[in-house]
Amino acid sequence: MKRRVVITGMGGLSPIGNTVPEMWENAKNGVCGIDTIKSFDTENHKVKVAGELKNYNPEDYMDKMQARRTARFTQFALIAAREAMAHSGISMEKEDAARCGVNISSGIGGLPTIEEEHYKGIKRGFDRVSPLFVPMAITNMAAGMVAIEHGFKGSCTCIVTACASGTNAIGEAFRQIRDGYADIFLTGGAESCISELGIGGFTSMKALSEEPDPKRASIPFDKERGGFVMGEGAGVLLLEEYEHAAARGAKILGEVAGYGVSCDANHMTAPLEDGSGAAACMMQAMEDAGITAEQIGYVNAHGTATPMNDKCETLAVKSAFGDAAAKLLMSSTKSMTGHLLGASGAVEALFTVSALADQFAPPTVGYKVPDPECDLEIVPGRGRTMDTEYAMSNSLGFGGHNASIIFRRV
Repeated sequence: MKRRVVITGMGGLSPIGNTVPEMWENAKNGVCGIDTIKSFDTENHKVKVAGELKNYNPEDYMDKMQARRTARFTQFALIAAREAMAHSGISMEKEDAARCGVNISSGIGGLPTIEEEHYKGIKRGFDRVSPLFVPMAITNMAAGMVAIEHGFKGSCTCIVTACASGTNAIGEAFRQIRDGYADIFLTGGAESCISELGIGGFTSMKALSEEPDPKRASIPFDKERGGFVMGEGAGVLLLEEYEHAAARGAKILGEVAGYGVSCDANHMTAPLEDGSGAAACMMQAMEDAGITAEQIGYVNAHGTATPMNDKCETLAVKSAFGDAAAKLLMSSTKSMTGHLLGASGAVEALFTVSALADQFAPPTVGYKVPDPECDLEIVPGRGRTMDTEYAMSNSLGFGGHNASIIFRRV
């Protein structure tokens, strides 16, 4: 028998806030966190803007030694997990640690650490790079460090499916609890790739917006969109089996109702032009939740602002939702945060759960020029109240990875 899985804690950092309440308040108000890049000199770069964290100092959260020995993306994961744990009220003294798991993803992991140590190697010799280089850089270390800090001794994994990683992590953790393998999971994603190599790599493949105006750089579904804006941050949810949560009197923030996953099996970076792979994923999530398209009132779109993604995602939603697509509210919070790569689905899950709780659809900001190929209701400019029990969050990654997760209001 499938068990119910609920959310009892949330934590996160993003370009629009360093806690979940701050992030959600800014998302509701349409605050854009995209600005000129401060972390390195962009004089020789075509791309000048990104979604960097504001007022972030790791030593506000950890001692100097831990900050020096921990890659930036792992710092984000630790901070988000702490917030989720505190929010949940979990006391590990009362829990079976072997029934507590971690699944925290990252698309690229410690890329800035790799860059820094490579520069040192060229200058001083590669045998003199930091002995912490490898453990700091590897993508699974965020999950590992979170498990160590909180004493979670069950399954500890890190899903890497590019921009679908965060949603896949949450979905797979949901299945672990639903199917009886665990009672509690800390799950989500963390990413920090705003670096010279990170920005340069995505620029060279024509994926990033080269628009210098931060307010017109990340413009999902706008006809003038020209690529995504890199963001950074983390999102972590504490998932818990319903009876377990009820027994300890936990406040339930929402429920994970269904999960779908598919692969386009088409191209390294381009989605299927008819959106059929993403549509199959959305329909699978609805079937898994045991609901119809008419019951979903809001979709947090992948909505990257690349010309292909937004067009193909629109087609996918129309295919999956049929006539119900015309009544759907679908916004892209990447218009405010930029694209957090492997953390994007996790941060967007936080927004989707919050949207259900407040019955409020956050806006797609910066939108000015309608595109007839992206003609769904994308909540432009200002957020809107809504009345729905279910909402969906979509993530579509390089390699053809598609993931959709459905949340239920409780």
